[in-house]
Amino acid sequence: MTKNRYSGKVSIVKQTNEGCVYQMSVHDQFWSASVEELKRGYIENEHEYLCLLCGETVEKGIIFPVDDVLYDAQRYMRHHIEKEHESVFDHLSKLDKRLTGLSDHQTSLLRLFYQGKNDNEVQKAMGIGSASTIRNHRFALKEKERQAKVFLTMMELLRESDKQTSFSASGSVKNSKPAKESQDSALPATEKEVAELVSKYFPEGTDGSLASFPRKHKHRLFVLEQIAQRFDPEHIYNEKEVNAVLEEIYADHVTLRRYLIDYALLDRKPDGSQYWVNDREQEESQMDRKQELKQMYKEVKTEAGVYQIKNTKNGKVFVTSSRNLKTMNGRKFMLQHGSHTNRELQKEWNEFGPEAFEFEVLEVLEIKDVPYFDEAEELEKLEDKWLEKLTPYGERGYNKEKKRK
Repeated sequence: MTKNRYSGKVSIVKQTNEGCVYQMSVHDQFWSASVEELKRGYIENEHEYLCLLCGETVEKGIIFPVDDVLYDAQRYMRHHIEKEHESVFDHLSKLDKRLTGLSDHQTSLLRLFYQGKNDNEVQKAMGIGSASTIRNHRFALKEKERQAKVFLTMMELLRESDKQTSFSASGSVKNSKPAKESQDSALPATEKEVAELVSKYFPEGTDGSLASFPRKHKHRLFVLEQIAQRFDPEHIYNEKEVNAVLEEIYADHVTLRRYLIDYALLDRKPDGSQYWVNDREQEESQMDRKQELKQMYKEVKTEAGVYQIKNTKNGKVFVTSSRNLKTMNGRKFMLQHGSHTNRELQKEWNEFGPEAFEFEVLEVLEIKDVPYFDEAEELEKLEDKWLEKLTPYGERGYNKEKKRK
């Protein structure tokens, strides 16, 4: 009923005090979300709600039982955020400062302000200056907020400027990304027109180089159609390979690549790592496959159990449990996001890299059809069993020993 998505990440490279460099990935939908969506921590898609903090998805139309209370999908997503992340503010405040733009000192102040503490209480908690010092810090943060608003407004205006429709001198509208239907009607209709365009733009033939890039929409579309045919529809290209093809055609290969994407002749992943020929039939087939997988997913029973995250470099493990083992990948996303609650595990993930860690299910909880079966209690017992067996403490692991009652 819930799942995790990994597509599209924005990578940030950070230099640590020890001099090592690591990468931290953030889901691209996190960055494209509005402020209101970020505040609530999730976005609504056609068939699901997606958590912007860990990538977890909750399918619409499903009723989720939680502690004898039935939640619809949206309410369950809010429950997920409260249970897994405490709050959106808490999660955001734990992000790396390269993502927030805040110093550790500023983040600590914001956390205390969020808790509702007054200036005197903040001063005592921070152990700095006086109440007036805290007031100065509040003013500095307000200044930062105002600067951020100005910057966001400028970026919104820039984005709108890039997207807005341009008008020709005659008043006709030119769309930045024409629909396929209007593209088809814009293609040359006669053999004579085709011959004239080939002679003008491809003097060496359509397999040769491009003499100039057309300004007219009709001519531009024809040229781009010819160029798109140079790509193998069965091959997935990286950006370097796409550039290599286009550089042989025209010196300004960046312009060609952009227009091939804008005119939907080529498609690509959000991070630009893969490009392919846009095939309508293939898209429909992929949609059918997605529906098939979605139906299969509905039929898969949710399982609770215990799993471990193992550092293959030093043998240390982190043992934990989940009432839905499908969400195990959500923990991987949190580690990639830099927001896992186990700071020692997060530190070594950053140090050794994702390839050094393995996720393994240790045992699936057996659900017994008996009166008064308490799944949460039995799951805790199962976790304790594995903690006792593996003793993942100190040099052996990342867990903290539980205080026994």
